[in-house]
Amino acid sequence: METVTGEPNPVEAVNSAGGATASAAGSLVGGLQDVGHVELPAGIPVLEMHNLSKRFGAVVACEDVDLQVFGGEIVALAGHNGAGKSTVLKMLSGVLQPDAGELRLIGKPAHLSNVRTARAHGIETVPQELALAPKLSVPANIFLGRELVARPKFLRLRARRRMEEESARLLSSLGVRIPRLRVQAGALSGGQAQGVAIARAVGWGRHVVVLDEPTAALGLRETEQVELTIARMKERGLAILIVSHDLEQMFRLADRIYVMYRGRVVGMERTAETTRERIGALIHGQSERAPQEAG
Repeated sequence: METVTGEPNPVEAVNSAGGATASAAGSLVGGLQDVGHVELPAGIPVLEMHNLSKRFGAVVACEDVDLQVFGGEIVALAGHNGAGKSTVLKMLSGVLQPDAGELRLIGKPAHLSNVRTARAHGIETVPQELALAPKLSVPANIFLGRELVARPKFLRLRARRRMEEESARLLSSLGVRIPRLRVQAGALSGGQAQGVAIARAVGWGRHVVVLDEPTAALGLRETEQVELTIARMKERGLAILIVSHDLEQMFRLADRIYVMYRGRVVGMERTAETTRERIGALIHGQSERAPQEAG
């Protein structure tokens, strides 16, 4: 029996008839998530932050941040530039480590010492600056850094085809339309490229997908397509955290909105029970609710 392996993921066996055993990481090759629903424990948050704080010398970037995201939920993180949102994202992605507080994944403490550790914990981040390799094909970008390695050499073509097949299935499941998979990523439209980046995060993220300004550089039609893709992510059962300055987008997509002001979370509102004016007031540091009118 020959093997095709995806590092650092479990080995998937390929027999001489071309069949394959199911990988321990999922039904897709190389550890990509199944295109179906992601099974996460019900009733407890997938992601929790408790009193998370980060300082840079005398500067307090964020302090005592509490936040929860459940499976199958979209949570937005709002606030002006400098409110602390980027610091929170960097701690989630393993770029920064908190000075105090605790981060939990499915009820268990998680220390994210670097980006690789965060990914190993099932957290994938789509940065604001599109992180695709422009000279590589779509499947090569989806498997970037986690390519299938075929042994012996004659299985390399089979490994490449399998990456293409599984990339196509993943993109299709999220409604991302790419006319030619082998096209270089640099030739894609902004919406297509963002769709590929999101699909990669969904394919490898077992628990949490973080989106930093996912449509900031896109036009109206491309924004609509990316938002449809994000909605399909929610249907899969993932916990999704979006950072956005687009208040209308938050209300279209998010179930709840956390607002940060000067490094602290100053409010959490359910979008179905709040108003744009309320969120705008929190963003500007006006934390007190206006009195209700009589009658």
